[in-house]
Amino acid sequence: MSSPRKRRVFPFTAVIGQEEMKLALLLNVIDPRIGGVMIMGDRGTGKSTTIRALADLLPGIEVVEGDPYNSSPSDPDLQSTEVRQRLESNEALTTSEKQVPMVDLPLGATEDRLCGTIDIEKALSEGVRAFEPGLLAKANRGLLYVDEVNLLDDHLVDVLLDSAASGWNTVEREGISVRHPARFVLIGSGNPEEGELRPQLLDRFGMSVEVRTVREAELRVQVVDQRTAFDNDPEAFSTSKQSIQDELQKKVVNAQDRLEGVNIDDELRLKISAVCGELDVDGLRGDIVTNRSARALAAFEGRTEVSEEDIARVVSCSLRHRLRKDPLEQVDSGDRVIKAFCKIFEMSEDSNQINFELKIAD
Repeated sequence: MSSPRKRRVFPFTAVIGQEEMKLALLLNVIDPRIGGVMIMGDRGTGKSTTIRALADLLPGIEVVEGDPYNSSPSDPDLQSTEVRQRLESNEALTTSEKQVPMVDLPLGATEDRLCGTIDIEKALSEGVRAFEPGLLAKANRGLLYVDEVNLLDDHLVDVLLDSAASGWNTVEREGISVRHPARFVLIGSGNPEEGELRPQLLDRFGMSVEVRTVREAELRVQVVDQRTAFDNDPEAFSTSKQSIQDELQKKVVNAQDRLEGVNIDDELRLKISAVCGELDVDGLRGDIVTNRSARALAAFEGRTEVSEEDIARVVSCSLRHRLRKDPLEQVDSGDRVIKAFCKIFEMSEDSNQINFELKIAD
């Protein structure tokens, strides 16, 4: 089995600050059913750098060689129709290991480029399904990153979110239909000054994170020094971070294995729903995502029971983007969520210092 070729990217563990963003990304990798992350914030805050570093952090995946959908040799839900047919006919599959796919969706992409195209002439003349896979096929079992998602055509955003939610992509044209697995973690980023997503679309993202430019002079110097050291000698810099990268990778893999065994007490679930009710959140996505995120966080930190602190750390990014906007209200949406959380969980707002700092070592 060939080893995956590593990209030369800035290490995830070397990213300074932006703890809430890093935590949200890791939780979505642990449980992709959370539904992806929307990252809004200032320019130059390390959004793209952190997302690309996440793909580099993850362990390689085993795929069927020659399959354009990164099909798993063992999981039927992650296999293309062709691979399932080969298995049904008892054909031996050749496998290899590759790095987790990281797909960038350009702003000018068309629906055909995203979903794939069907060659009608070839299909009719030769009687075969001549399908040219798109970016959704390439992103299966990986990450799909949309920078400036707030500038993307709404129709394409709808297609992306539907595929992310269902795990499948269906292309239909002239009575011919092709369906393939498209299970990926959807990550969008953007600058709110350039426009916002419609609330209906924003609600479909599992989590939303707001990032701000670091203001402390000491931290800014650290960021500059880290970036300069990486640019001067990427190999040496990455090697110096390898042990802590390996530790974090191991922790994520263990969390994925532990996730199914994590429990959340009925009383805590009732309180989560009470917070959603207090905030007048439409629908039940907020309840579901908060529960899943809290379970993923408990799994990440090596526990099988969700605590109130787990919920406190994920509730803001699970609910802030689902609140109804009042143009006259000056209170930040994240602060509104924390205020409601403290009321329902009977905590003092003054004492509620939520610590997002990642605990990398067990």
